[in-house]
Parts: sequence; C-alpha cells; structure tokens
Amino acid sequence: MRALVTGANGTVGSRLCEDLRRHGVEVSCWDRDSIPVDDYWAMERFVRSVAPDVLFHLATASRPTGRANESWLINYEWTSELAWLTRQLGVRFVFSSTAMVFSDHARGPFTVDSEPEAPEGYGYEKRRAEARAFEQNPEARVVRLGWQIDDRPSGNNMVASLEAQMRERGRVEASTRWFPACSFLDDTVRALQALAWAEPGLYLLDANERWNYHEIVLALNERHGGRWQVEPTESFVFDQRMMDDRVVLPSLKARLPGLR
Repeated sequence: MRALVTGANGTVGSRLCEDLRRHGVEVSCWDRDSIPVDDYWAMERFVRSVAPDVLFHLATASRPTGRANESWLINYEWTSELAWLTRQLGVRFVFSSTAMVFSDHARGPFTVDSEPEAPEGYGYEKRRAEARAFEQNPEARVVRLGWQIDDRPSGNNMVASLEAQMRERGRVEASTRWFPACSFLDDTVRALQALAWAEPGLYLLDANERWNYHEIVLALNERHGGRWQVEPTESFVFDQRMMDDRVVLPSLKARLPGLR
C-alpha cells in the first residue's frame, strides 16, 4: 500500500508516518518547497507520480513563509484542491480537522450533528474547509481531533505545553471547569489509519469521557514523576468534549490510571 502524507513533520503527521512505515506501508511526504500548493497542475503531476492508495491531509500553516493570506491558502484552498484531486484520481482522502471548529461560547459535548460556528481564525478556516472537502469529494473522511497527549515533550501536545508553562511561570494552572477534547497520540494515529477504510463522512476522535483539565493534568503529573507544580483555577469554562459512538478510542482512564 502507498500513502501520501501532508504535514508529515507535525505532531500527528510524524507519528503517523512512523507507524505506517512500521506496518510496511510505502510513505511519501509532501514537501511544500518542492510541490507548491497553489499550482494545481504541479500538484496533480505529483499525486499521479506517487499513485497513493490514500492521502492523509494533516498540514496546517504552522511554518509561515510570508505569503498573503497564507493561513487561508493552506487550511482552506489547498484542502479544496486535494479533495478534488483525490476524487478525480480515485484516491482515498482523509482530512484532519479540529475540535476548534466550535467556539469557546458553544455548549458541548459535541456530536456529528452539532453545528460548528467558530467565527474567525483557525477554527473558522477549518470548518469552512470541512464543508468544502465534502463538496469537492463526497467520499472524503473528515476527522476532528482534540489536543494530543504524548510522553515526548515536543511538538504541539499537552505534555510539551505543561513543560513550557513550568519553565516560564514556575507552575501549571489547570482549570477545573474545562473539559478538553483530547486523546493519546498513538491512539489517534491508529484511528486515522482505520478511518481511511471506513465509510465516507465526518468522524470525531476524543478519548475524554468525563474528566476536567485539572484532573487530567494531575494524572499526567503522577505519570511523569510529579515534576510540575499544579494549581487549580476556574479561569476557563468550556466543555469541548466530542462524542462519536462509531469511533472507539481507549479511554483516558486506560492510559492514565491516576485519573480519579
């Protein structure tokens, strides 16, 4: 099997590539410096040359190059083009979206029937890209992800953020009234691969059944040797959890026995 991955250097993409290769999949990574994302014919030639069975589109505008409207180009326009290309070439298309398609004012937990309404920024661009992906390719699989948890303190994951807070402030503040959408990175990677062969549609990946951020941070602190000074707050009030009975991830409790 062949897979083409955008965002292969990112938190999810790098681990996905590792896991795919470990299972014998031939993986090609999209280098935006070589294959420009605003040149349709260059993109088509590249995808044809790779001839993937599945394209995992995980990229975001995390490495700005100074182009005008770059975030919109990467998050929306590129997604639109890839959805169309994969439809024309008969390639399975898996697009990773985000729980941030819902604003902090929305009321969770969310389901596939919840209407995303982020009015601006990254969440807005992603929700517009979701709709466009299905317009361009009705066979697309769109997968909303929460915050990733990984023991490696690097990249955009929860442990890396906790480490950064501790370095910068000497403490970690964790709201008892925020219920974040989150899952362990390895579980997310396995689920993305499985969903490439599921029925087309929208899927939600979240392992948080009922725990607030403070409880999760305490359990992570126990797992990592108690090296953070954790202080409870009520400064952020939001139930961001996502519920999807079709996607079974290991519960956070299975990964964090310290959860009460």
